[in-house]
Amino acid sequence: MDFKNTKTIYVQIADYICENILAEKIKPGEKIQSVREMAATIQVNPNTVMRTYSYLQEQEIIYNKRGIGYFVADDATQKTTMLRREEFITQYLPEVFKTMELLDIDFDELKSIYHRIRNGHQN
Repeated sequence: MDFKNTKTIYVQIADYICENILAEKIKPGEKIQSVREMAATIQVNPNTVMRTYSYLQEQEIIYNKRGIGYFVADDATQKTTMLRREEFITQYLPEVFKTMELLDIDFDELKSIYHRIRNGHQN
């Protein structure tokens, strides 16, 4: 895992897990790696992974079966989507709108650009 400076490591790990849930690489009801396994896999301190798991539990995306491990909640996809949408709306869109205004890009042009990129044409 490549860590960036913009977010704390535990949040970046949570984002990674959430992306895997949204991409259906980790499915609802599925057991996830233990704290120690995850820490060894991504080469971080187990306390950092524990903080990630605590955060995801607070968001009700994962849950702990005492003595068995951590599992993906049945409604994790919906909760992850809601969490990511809120983050996108509050953290990223204001900067996008500010940049659009500075560059005089309107929503029709943005929609056209979106469709070009979505269809694999960068220019």
